[in-house]
Amino acid sequence: MTNVSHKRVAKNTLLLYCRLLLTVGVSLFTVRIVLSTLGVEDYGIYNVVGGLVALLSFLPSAMASATQRYFSFALGAGDDQKLRSTFSVNFALYGVIAISALLILETAGAWYVRDHLRLPAARLDAALALYHFSVLTFTASIFTSPFMAIIIAHEDMKIYAYVSIIEALLKLTVAYLLTHLVGDKLPLYGSLLLGVAIFNASLYIGICSRRYAECQFRIFHWNKALLREILGFTGWTLFGQLTTAVRNHAVTILLNQMFNPTVVAARAIALQVGTQTNMFSTNFNTSLYPPIIKSYAAGRTGEMYLLIFNGCKITFFLMWVLALPLLLEMNAVLTLWLKNPPGDSVLYARLALVETLIISVSLPLMTAARASGKVRLYELTLGAMQLAILPIAWLVLKLTQAPWTVFGVAISVNALMFGARLLIVNRLVGLPVLAFFGRVGFPILAVGSVSAVVSFSVAYLLPDNFLYSIVAVIASLLISSICIYFWGLDAEWRIKLRALVLKKISIRRKA
Repeated sequence: MTNVSHKRVAKNTLLLYCRLLLTVGVSLFTVRIVLSTLGVEDYGIYNVVGGLVALLSFLPSAMASATQRYFSFALGAGDDQKLRSTFSVNFALYGVIAISALLILETAGAWYVRDHLRLPAARLDAALALYHFSVLTFTASIFTSPFMAIIIAHEDMKIYAYVSIIEALLKLTVAYLLTHLVGDKLPLYGSLLLGVAIFNASLYIGICSRRYAECQFRIFHWNKALLREILGFTGWTLFGQLTTAVRNHAVTILLNQMFNPTVVAARAIALQVGTQTNMFSTNFNTSLYPPIIKSYAAGRTGEMYLLIFNGCKITFFLMWVLALPLLLEMNAVLTLWLKNPPGDSVLYARLALVETLIISVSLPLMTAARASGKVRLYELTLGAMQLAILPIAWLVLKLTQAPWTVFGVAISVNALMFGARLLIVNRLVGLPVLAFFGRVGFPILAVGSVSAVVSFSVAYLLPDNFLYSIVAVIASLLISSICIYFWGLDAEWRIKLRALVLKKISIRRKA
């Protein structure tokens, strides 16, 4: 990694982490208010209905991946005309996606909610109203995605951070209003979230239109060849995103059909823990995504490999420092957060964290695969493995009648997916597999195994009360940090870290 790339990634990462700490805190508090206001049953209904709408979330997500890839590639190559053409072509595609999604959701989706989704009869009308608001919210989010991708491609993380904070605060305000407004809380919450989505989309569009020359609507820069290229890339990315959506949300619907809303609510809490924790890895990789694409576009493969190696390793370490204390004291954390968490939430949340850790290490590899633009093999292989989770989970549930097994299935398949992903990236961009295991795999295994064994041993020996839970958390943070320093970081990074600490100490002494 060059010094310029290293400093830019470090600066963007620090900014995104400041944004993350605030938005995660606000989001967790929002979930607590919403769960308390709606109740367990309505909160379960909200997640089932929202999950059904989210089955089409792969549409804007796939397009956002294409937008980021082609914008970053054009910026790395210094091609201004391609920038303008990329915006025009993508904006037209997003319009088609929005109309298609709206038609599908308001016909087939509404029919499924009304006639086939297992819901309490007394809450059907409220669930349908929530569904319609959720569809409109999703449509608004489609128009937000390309502009968010453009900001990230330009590495303007300050704008991205500020808008994200505004959105989180608005959602907290909505949750607070929900406790005071009169009426059926379920559709009311959906209508308020729609207002937030419309405001958020308007804000992104306004900022990008004023800041970036390529984001204009006066002249349409059509490029048929680019359209075919983007469609080819997006088509396979859509397949990959669809399989992810099916894996996440269809499993939730499966649990709803086989069990009850309480089980769905417990899974929703676990997924919230996994999602919020995963934001630490996705934030780091948000700042890492453009440099990887740009280094590939400029032909600097050595720099790209270093970005991938360091990105995978540091992503895991950032996650592990947070995940290990949560794995140790999940019961205390959920009780402190929700007061009375739904049954089995602790077990589900721990399993969701394990899956999140596996996925986090893969994020730079996902970017590397998409950098080449040849994603057919990657998306087809990984997508097929994702799809396999649903029938396997259904079979295991039929045999065991144990809801937690869906997490076990997902963990097992994701471990296999990691190996497949590494081999495919080797084929696409030449990433050396042996070097990856030496520079990434061994440090991760050493840090994870040693710190986990020592931390769980310390927690087991301590008495079971809240004060000692805090002691166990602090001990795990120290243990994991020490392991990361000695076994996770190579000599160059240890020297840089020592120099940084000594510099900070010297500045404070002089002050």
